[in-house]
Amino acid sequence: MSLQTTDWTKLLNDKKLADDYRHYAWEGSFYEYLDLIKQNPSITRNAFQRTYDMIMSYGLSTYVEYKKNITHYNFFEDPIENGKDAVFGLDVQLMKLVHFFKSAALGYGTEKRVLLLHGPVGSAKSTIARMVKKGIEHYSKTEAGAMYTFKWIDPEGKFGDILGGVKEMNSPMHEEPLKLIPEELRAKILEELNRGNKTAYKIAVKGDLDPASRFIYREFMKRYNGDWTKVLGHIRVTRLILSEKDRIGIGTFQPKDEKNQDSTELTGDINYRKIAEYGSDSDPRAFNFDGEFNVGNRGVVEFIEVLKLDVAFLYDLLTASQEHKIKPKKFAQTDIDLVIIGHTNEPEFRKLQNNEFMEALRDRTVKIDIPYITKLKEETKIYQKDFNPNRIRGKSIAPHTVEVAAMWAILTRLEHPKKANLSLLQKMKLYDGKTMAGYTEDNVKELRKESIREGLDGISPRYVQDKISNALVNDKNGDVGCINPFMVLNELEGGLKNHALIGSEDKRKHFREMVEVVKQEYEDIIKNEVQRAISADEDSVAKLCGNYIDNVKAYTQRERVKNKYTGMDEEADERLMRSIEEKIDVAESRKDDFRREIMNYIGALAIDGKQFDYRSNERLHKALELKLFEDQKDTIKLTSLVSNVVDRATQEKIDVVKTRLIKSFGYDEISATDVLNYVASIFARGDAKKR
Repeated sequence: MSLQTTDWTKLLNDKKLADDYRHYAWEGSFYEYLDLIKQNPSITRNAFQRTYDMIMSYGLSTYVEYKKNITHYNFFEDPIENGKDAVFGLDVQLMKLVHFFKSAALGYGTEKRVLLLHGPVGSAKSTIARMVKKGIEHYSKTEAGAMYTFKWIDPEGKFGDILGGVKEMNSPMHEEPLKLIPEELRAKILEELNRGNKTAYKIAVKGDLDPASRFIYREFMKRYNGDWTKVLGHIRVTRLILSEKDRIGIGTFQPKDEKNQDSTELTGDINYRKIAEYGSDSDPRAFNFDGEFNVGNRGVVEFIEVLKLDVAFLYDLLTASQEHKIKPKKFAQTDIDLVIIGHTNEPEFRKLQNNEFMEALRDRTVKIDIPYITKLKEETKIYQKDFNPNRIRGKSIAPHTVEVAAMWAILTRLEHPKKANLSLLQKMKLYDGKTMAGYTEDNVKELRKESIREGLDGISPRYVQDKISNALVNDKNGDVGCINPFMVLNELEGGLKNHALIGSEDKRKHFREMVEVVKQEYEDIIKNEVQRAISADEDSVAKLCGNYIDNVKAYTQRERVKNKYTGMDEEADERLMRSIEEKIDVAESRKDDFRREIMNYIGALAIDGKQFDYRSNERLHKALELKLFEDQKDTIKLTSLVSNVVDRATQEKIDVVKTRLIKSFGYDEISATDVLNYVASIFARGDAKKR
């Protein structure tokens, strides 16, 4: 028994946890707090400065896209919870968000605005707001994000009439301790505190104490005949840790039915049970500072569906953003320090635009559009996060399943290009960074510019996630151990008839057409993979390459090639060279140029003392694989898979191909067999792709 107890004690005795708690529980006098400020002025930052620094503390990276410098902020990968709330594909929009915080932190004006995230449903608006709240909460627990508040103390219980009979009373709005400095002394003390301050921000004190602290402060000043230093004896400065669950520094407001909305939910309300104790409903000690603005002071308040607020609420919101003040019932305006983030969808925003009475709100709002993702790689990451092998139990997901689902989602969001010769699928590939003959980066920029509403319409990622889940649990699939792209596409198409957010039958028809486009693209993908798996014999590819290079060399230098079997000198094998070049669409008129390019490339390598490797030339590598596949597919008799009898020699070759699919392309036994069977059925129909 003692052994078990000792083991549990070791397991539960976490020294770091205890050290963290002691660190968070720091407490000291007001003078000790001033010493802390001299050592680290950043502890006095306001809410916007703290939020901006928090985002920047995670670092950033830059890249160039369509000749534009883009900054990627690591914070939005959600390193706090290992990517749980990671935001993908919105670097441009998140740059605007961070620029808003930077401007506000430097006092350039946006600190007086409501930040409004606007976009279609499921576009990550609430995720971004949640990330900011989570980030500022976690930041307050770090040394870099340390912040402080204060409490009133009466250890001997001599001033029960002031503190209401308690020996300790926390600042109800978690105020900055520097607000305790009298107006007459602020300039002098701030000058001293800022001497040697090398941080990006000057130490400043803005506004006054909350009504309850102001009342207690005033009463103590009366008792001590204005001796402020004695009043400070009743102050203990404490470390402030923000917490959404504990309603400290982080608030969230969600509008209810308009008839039941009450502005006291934002600014607090009278505690009627305490009126008898204090004798008046205008005594601030009889007031509950528990509205979302009170709770969120020093941190962040999120407004869910902010434009559904009653008009009375909007006046509170405007004053809170523009003046950084709120008006609690029966009290003077109270200063606040917080970041206000609201988010809304497009129908609500259109109502705002059409309502002339909302002009004041529009004028005090910085709107940042958060559209759907239009890059395939980024959209795929959303589904890979939720549907990966480590999270799926009992079933596997075939390669390309989530990619195909993402592909369809992207196609529903794209606007038809004005160029008639460009399909939506090609446009999607261009957006994803693929190259296409006749299209430059400038052309892609133009495509984006001409598509005004791109990303604001289409299918939400939530719909796709739901349908992938359906495919995983659908009884129609029986005991299939692996779901494939066709199963998911069937779910996506089947759900369209009941999708409440599709406004017109034409749009529904278009979405169904995109399912067929994606199915065809998937067929092309798996045919290509099977072709590569069949022709993945390195020795055979190298041998074919050597033969091709020998003939190209002879052709370009007007020489003859020695036949290795007969020993006779022969003309360069034009048939062999063209059979390879045609696989990558090298026209007859361009063959001489292509062959010279190959020889020049080999010559340049030789000058540098390097050996030519066909794998270093992507186009040639692809041509060789396709040629080898064409030569081998009949000997492997892949089409025999669809028959009932497969001879032993063929089966051995098929098993080799299946092994390559598993090792090189991420398939498992079930999905590799399914893909081979499906591609075999295509070849059996004579539907193999011509390249």
